[in-house]
Amino acid sequence: MAPNEFPPLPADKAALEEGAVFTPRFDAAGLVTAVVTDAEDGVLLMVAHMNGEALALTLETGIAHYWSRSRNSLWKKGETSGNMQRVVAMKTDCDQDAIWLSVVVGGDRATCHTGRRSCFYRDVALSGAGAILVSDGSEPLFSPHDVYGKS
Repeated sequence: MAPNEFPPLPADKAALEEGAVFTPRFDAAGLVTAVVTDAEDGVLLMVAHMNGEALALTLETGIAHYWSRSRNSLWKKGETSGNMQRVVAMKTDCDQDAIWLSVVVGGDRATCHTGRRSCFYRDVALSGAGAILVSDGSEPLFSPHDVYGKS
């Protein structure tokens, strides 16, 4: 499938919500939200975005690709770290504006650029001063400095 070659959204809401045609609903920036969980234990690993090209490449290769909003570029997850995400299952929500990827992570199984398994490694807790972040104890599985050359 070539990048951005998805069928147009159906005019009929029932076709969108109950039909068999995959017609992802990209937002005004051309992106769809992707929620990523570990296929083996269901741990939430990350939330990212995909443009048409990233989604098409993911479907074509079985390896997760995303659109980096901060770098404004296509991103093959794990290409630098070796922790590529092999897609085991993909789902879309009722109105097709979000994607759920169930993946097996290669390498040391780290997903976060901080070297941790999941990007969700801090809890939001309430204190007298308001909301604070508290580590869940997750330690990096690799050194971001060694892998990416930055701290």
